[in-house]
Amino acid sequence: MVGELTPTRIDPKTASAETWRRFHDLRHMQEKERRPDDPVQPDGEIEKRMKKGNPFEHQHWYVIERDGVGLSSFYAESVTPANAEYETNKHLFWTDAYVRPEHRRQGIATLWLPLVVELMEKHGCTLAGFFAETDAAHEFLRWVGAGPKLTDIESRLHLAGVDWSMLERWVKEGMERSPQTRLEVHDGPLPQAMLPDFAPQLTAMLNTMPTEDLDIGKIVLTPERINDWQERQALVGEITHTVIAREPDGSMAGMTDITWAPFRRTLIHQQFTGVRPDARGRGIGKWLKAAMLLHVREIYPDAEWVVTDNAHSNDPMLKINRTLGFKPYRTGVEYQMSRDELKNRLKGAKP
Repeated sequence: MVGELTPTRIDPKTASAETWRRFHDLRHMQEKERRPDDPVQPDGEIEKRMKKGNPFEHQHWYVIERDGVGLSSFYAESVTPANAEYETNKHLFWTDAYVRPEHRRQGIATLWLPLVVELMEKHGCTLAGFFAETDAAHEFLRWVGAGPKLTDIESRLHLAGVDWSMLERWVKEGMERSPQTRLEVHDGPLPQAMLPDFAPQLTAMLNTMPTEDLDIGKIVLTPERINDWQERQALVGEITHTVIAREPDGSMAGMTDITWAPFRRTLIHQQFTGVRPDARGRGIGKWLKAAMLLHVREIYPDAEWVVTDNAHSNDPMLKINRTLGFKPYRTGVEYQMSRDELKNRLKGAKP
């Protein structure tokens, strides 16, 4: 009976081998359902990152089990007071849940909702966020009463079909249109000396991204948060490559970065690409994207695909990506609802 099932918290630092086995069993199943063409990150790498802890986020992992089999997993996070985003983001609580396909439509997902309320109250959060890619997840969130706030499109570029001459032309045009702007490339962790200048400029560009109706507070990167991220990458051998468009006065006109990891050697993950608003209209975005792809071809000759995500409303970046040859791969939706709305829904909820 579903009513007999209860969530069990996972503490990464004390979890037993059997707990990890059940956790990874569900994780593998979820990843293969979401991205069937992609390799799944090795268990040991996931455990290293989870055990490290995160001073900037409250993180929660739970599982629901029956007879030694994991039926559903749950993850949630919110900012800590040590996070520079705390004042503008402390009301936000982000969640993710997964239920084995053969156990869906039995009310198991509803068992997470009281826990969401409990954790939100514990951390003083008032707005819950959920993400859905499958029909079952969309249906569940509509039933709960969460509202769709942002549509995200994952696109993929097959490098074998890239028009490399077009990219070389974009680089040439970028140099001609901004002759005093230069590109600099950083392979691996960014130098410590540049972080105090880099972090606020990247923060400013990140906050120009379209967020549609999604409440995400304010994005604030600091040297400390960047270092924490780079330490997590080092734990598993993940590498970031960054290309920056630098103006004569030393300021950043734009930047783009990608990540490569040993377990997904043929997949490059395109992270953020942004151009400062007052530097737009000069082809800098195309220049950066083209320069990065040409760099990828040189340093990762066995790479086959580039994966990226964009808001559905981000027309300028989607236009560049489509011209490059990126094809839509998967669409997801961010949902949100208030803690009070969720509590009211639970009063009359039935599985």
